[in-house]
Amino acid sequence: MAMEGSINSEDFTVGCLLSIKTTLGEEFDGQVITFDRPSNILVLQEGSKPGPKRNIRFLKANYIKELSFLGQAEDPLDIKKCYIDLHRLQAREELAVRQAEADAERIGVGVTAEAQSIFDALSKT
Repeated sequence: MAMEGSINSEDFTVGCLLSIKTTLGEEFDGQVITFDRPSNILVLQEGSKPGPKRNIRFLKANYIKELSFLGQAEDPLDIKKCYIDLHRLQAREELAVRQAEADAERIGVGVTAEAQSIFDALSKT
């Protein structure tokens, strides 16, 4: 189903394997994760390599120049095949909380916006 110009939202069913050419000249293959009709955004998982790391692409459907249907596969968001490193996520959360606390401590009480801006600039040097 190679198409020019008239792309239908029914072409974006979950699990479809597509070959896409964009109006910006990019070409890639991907599997449809979801399609949001109100915003006209297509979410794709690029390539077909299994494993814990995957590239996800958000693509405005208006930028699709050509579309070819390559086949149908199973649901790309199968919980049994997904891997999430909870320890790594918790470490990132703790780091973000510590950074937010440090940023909050640098905000002066009862100072003008200009004085705070000067302090922020000086603290970077």
